[in-house]
Amino acid sequence: ADMMERRDGGVKADPKNIFLTDGASPGIKMILNVLMANEGDAVMIPIPQYPLYSASLSTFNGKPAPYYLDESKGWSLSIDELERAYKEATEAGKKIRALVVINPGNPTGQVLSKDVIRDICKFASEKKLVILADEVYQENVYLPGLEFTSFKSVVGKDFSDVMLASFHSVSKGVIGECGKRGGYMEVHNFDEDIKALLQKLASISLCPNIAGQILVDLMVNPPKEGDESYPEWKREYFGLFNSLTSRAKRLVAGVNGINGMTANDIEGSMYAFPSITLPAKFIAEAESLGRAPDAHWP
Repeated sequence: ADMMERRDGGVKADPKNIFLTDGASPGIKMILNVLMANEGDAVMIPIPQYPLYSASLSTFNGKPAPYYLDESKGWSLSIDELERAYKEATEAGKKIRALVVINPGNPTGQVLSKDVIRDICKFASEKKLVILADEVYQENVYLPGLEFTSFKSVVGKDFSDVMLASFHSVSKGVIGECGKRGGYMEVHNFDEDIKALLQKLASISLCPNIAGQILVDLMVNPPKEGDESYPEWKREYFGLFNSLTSRAKRLVAGVNGINGMTANDIEGSMYAFPSITLPAKFIAEAESLGRAPDAHWP
């Protein structure tokens, strides 16, 4: 809670609203389990997306309502596209319950600006949607001039009517300990009866593993200047971060050096999502065989 208050410019974080989890995934599944109450309930998810959301929705009998990120604009998220996707889903009979936003993006590597986050919060307020903010890559921002802005820092100051669940994990960032399974979920502006239900669901699994809890503590409360371990922590942390930054640049340069492949700059997270342009002769050959070009292997 102290870490989030520092990160979010003083917006208060109540420890009672924080659930420790075995990585971010159990928290996401817990929220989806609560939200998907009726036939036709749906969640807006980004495309391209991390497949946890579509797979989990099917488990809870929920429906995806996809919205598309714009590759030509650095995989940006536009309110016009959210409006289009919302209209299409509701006209198809879906009841939209929530909106998933992954920031920094997985697998697209973009970092949302504060203005875009504010527009998303306004959209959620108008549509009465819960925001599910997947922020597990919040430490992975590489390009100069960009910085991570949490949804809590915006919702907490200006949108008291928007319910927000945000997620973080030791699997990503600089720690990158996927196998240790540590993370947390914070809920904000949730009614007490909903929080009570989440508490019941969390209690079913007793408690998250101890090693994961220890790593979460190390992630949110690293050594401070003046601590005996600070010089070693600083050397290791920034050594890893600078290596990730260098590899992000090299990966994009490598992809863009391959004929027929292009990729946007990796602003954050750990991914490039390339576009592949197939040769005209290859497409013609596939079509002559009655195959889709992207499924044709000569």
